[in-house]
Amino acid sequence: MHPVGTVAVVGSLNADLVIRTERFPRPGETLHGSDLVTLPGGKSANQAVAAARLGGTVRMIGAVGDDAAGALLRDSVAASGTDTTHVVVRPGVATGTAVITVDAHGENTIVVSGGANATLAPADLPTDVVAGATVVVLCLEVPTDVLLAAARVAHEAGVLVLLNASPSGDVPRELLALTDVLLVNEHEAADLGDHGVARAIVTRGADGAVVHDGDAAPVAVPAVTVDPVDTTGCGDAFTGAVAVRLAEGDDLVTAARSAVGVGAYAATGAGAQASYPTTDQLEAFLRA
Repeated sequence: MHPVGTVAVVGSLNADLVIRTERFPRPGETLHGSDLVTLPGGKSANQAVAAARLGGTVRMIGAVGDDAAGALLRDSVAASGTDTTHVVVRPGVATGTAVITVDAHGENTIVVSGGANATLAPADLPTDVVAGATVVVLCLEVPTDVLLAAARVAHEAGVLVLLNASPSGDVPRELLALTDVLLVNEHEAADLGDHGVARAIVTRGADGAVVHDGDAAPVAVPAVTVDPVDTTGCGDAFTGAVAVRLAEGDDLVTAARSAVGVGAYAATGAGAQASYPTTDQLEAFLRA
């Protein structure tokens, strides 16, 4: 019997280099922007923080460099209550970095440099942590062999595998076959095509999400309307919220309904991890 509420997140930690500008530049164009700000990020680290702030028992598995950015990330993830024991530090390797531009409407563009994330290997996987979780969360910002290794361990142990197939890229058929719940946005769903995963959530930004659960009819989950400040990391907040709800035993539609509120809350604050709500903050937000 796996402990209820335990989430293991296997994946990326990035330092987000964020600059705000009125609009995105055209190719070859230079624009003035705000001061550069360095914030903790990375899809998996964001997902872990979101899940922990919502009350989940969360363990993070990943890699950072032996540098200031790596220390920033480990401290930020740990501050959420996430166990960072299995975030390895790579001497002589730069921590992963994301260069983010945010426009006046809160939309963003992101370019990621993998850094230490690309060094994560199956040997770094604490199989007891993966096998002892309730839900294992994976994304595509670390090497595929690590994802496959984690999914195999989880599948063998009867642990639910939640794959956030983002950013878009080639996804091995074996990984999809080992996936219990697939979480993608509309663009990623189109890129994947016929993925064969029976249980899936497709996020649609301001239009909410659609839940596919086996043979049941798809269920549209409406969005929570907000005036966005910064959409960076909102999808990760959604993923972390889904992971917590599934770990607590909720069905897929209930998990998605909770997650749209978390994603909306995250859009009202700047940056990723700093904008994620606690359960009390989320409840107050949804009552307002």
